Amino acid sequence: MKITDLLTKDSISIGESLNSKNEAIDKAVGLMNNLNNIEDLEEFKRKVYLREEQGSTGVGEGVAIPHGKSNAVSKPGLAAITIPDGVEFDSLDGNPVNLLFLIAAPDTDSNVHLQILARLSKMLMDKNFISSLVKAKSKEEFLEIIDNAEKEKFEEEAAVSQEVSKETKNIVAVTGCPTGIAHTYMAAEALEKKARELGYNIKVETRGSGGAKNVLTDEDIANADGIIIASDTNVPMDRFAGKKVIETQVSDGISKPDVLIERVLSENAPIYKAKGGSSVKENKVENESTGHKIYRHLMNGVSHMLPFVVGGGILIALSFLVDSLSVDLGALTVEQRSNLGTITETAKTLKTIGGLSFSFMLPVLAGFIAMSIADRPGLVAGFVGGAIAAAGTSGFLGALAAGFLAGYIVKGLMKITNPLPKNLDGIRTILIYPVFGVLFTGLVMTLAIEPVVGKINVGLNTWLSSLQGTSSLVLGFIVAGMMAVDMGGPFNKASYVFGTASIAAGNYNIMAAVMIGGMVPPIAIALASLIFKNKFTETQRKSAPANIIMGLSFITEGAIPFAAQDPARVLPSCIIGSGVAGALSMLFNCTLMAPHGGIFVVPVIGNPLMYLLALAVGTAISTILLGVLKKNIK
Repeated sequence: MKITDLLTKDSISIGESLNSKNEAIDKAVGLMNNLNNIEDLEEFKRKVYLREEQGSTGVGEGVAIPHGKSNAVSKPGLAAITIPDGVEFDSLDGNPVNLLFLIAAPDTDSNVHLQILARLSKMLMDKNFISSLVKAKSKEEFLEIIDNAEKEKFEEEAAVSQEVSKETKNIVAVTGCPTGIAHTYMAAEALEKKARELGYNIKVETRGSGGAKNVLTDEDIANADGIIIASDTNVPMDRFAGKKVIETQVSDGISKPDVLIERVLSENAPIYKAKGGSSVKENKVENESTGHKIYRHLMNGVSHMLPFVVGGGILIALSFLVDSLSVDLGALTVEQRSNLGTITETAKTLKTIGGLSFSFMLPVLAGFIAMSIADRPGLVAGFVGGAIAAAGTSGFLGALAAGFLAGYIVKGLMKITNPLPKNLDGIRTILIYPVFGVLFTGLVMTLAIEPVVGKINVGLNTWLSSLQGTSSLVLGFIVAGMMAVDMGGPFNKASYVFGTASIAAGNYNIMAAVMIGGMVPPIAIALASLIFKNKFTETQRKSAPANIIMGLSFITEGAIPFAAQDPARVLPSCIIGSGVAGALSMLFNCTLMAPHGGIFVVPVIGNPLMYLLALAVGTAISTILLGVLKKNIK
């Protein structure tokens, strides 16, 4: 897109004398309105000023390039002003601005304003070009200078533009993680950034906690040269039939975007073949390991289970808090203390609602594991299997077994009944799968899984409850340290699942240690960047403080970019600090009934002040280790 395609005489003003930055911007916005591409002038102006608040667009050398991306813009446009005497603009080099370009762009995924900005920036690197524009005596001369400079600067581009357009690759991607809080969006951002660097077009569908966003259209998929699935949860796959598809963990989308893009555009990238018969397929792409398939099925169950546990756990914890604040605990009998959470009517209501939410935990876990394996037909058998585990003694382990059992039983029924005529498909779905799926799953659960796994589960929980002294400290150190090993990868998720399983069994101190282990790394990195400034690059120092909020919110993923750049020093520092915090949490007998929430659920944590002390000590240790181990930036 040429500059002269977006700039007209109506949007240019020559030889202005302006008194302030705001006056310059307002003048440029008025010129932009002459192009008839602004549907809501005030909204567009608001976007321009909002961008300016994030940092001055005075780029130095007497040039400013304010810009606004908004739904109020119907098509891209440019406005330009020359200010021979200059105007103060808070420029990066402190000099007044003599030349101003305003960019208007629609709020679409194409990021056309970045393309215009890049093209302008290349031309404005020539000081003679800037000087010529400022000295231009007329709008016609101004346009002629730009036209000549474009032809000279982009002569080679113009000569091969047709070939380049043929070679430009279109990539689409889908990212998703079990909790859908951070990994999903970090992977999307990493893929988008790397694709732009390589000169490729990309669109990323995110499947986070708020559902699918930026959903790929049929046209997007049809035009794609390759499709990247970076997800630890299931993704609707039939739509990708016949296209090059690679499937991997969401963490690879964050740390290896260049590798994934190179693989999906290579000649030997696998072609996805849909089997038909369902809308959501197991992401069965070549070279996916059995371990990752199991992990993905498990994470699909965990991601759907979490809202029930978070909602129910916090409400139950609040019921205990309400009672403890409403009655004199010292005056209660042993029997009354055992009923804490139901003494007052408010507490009793909270605990009843929370308990109902909590009761869905195991059926939902098993149901969505089964659905991940066998699609929607597996859901009902999985739910029933999970309910049997919840009603019996096998608990979380039984629900895991029920999910995989139900999924593969229904998948087997699909294969067995596949030869039946197509006109019987309705009977298969509404009769055969639910009846025989529930029957076989229920029989195996009742006769085999529940008796065996129930004894294992009871024994494990008895052992965990009996841990005292050194044993509990070691367990706290291990589960909290694991949270910092890969910060969202398999080790992190294994520890997290263990914590949620412990909640279901009534061992709430383990989840407290797990959460504190995930909070330490991002907070420590942020503090280290502020204290040991010579250990971090300027870019890292600017982005690191945001990790304080992420850490306090129990979003460990904020530490990933820093760990990826220096794993040999960052990871040991974070693991040790997290481990110590987890051990202290166990020592202080801190408890947590909800598997998420960070600082926002501290009021409902058992022994909250000591929990904050454990967090502070672990964070301090990691911060100091980062300062000692990391090398100075040259």
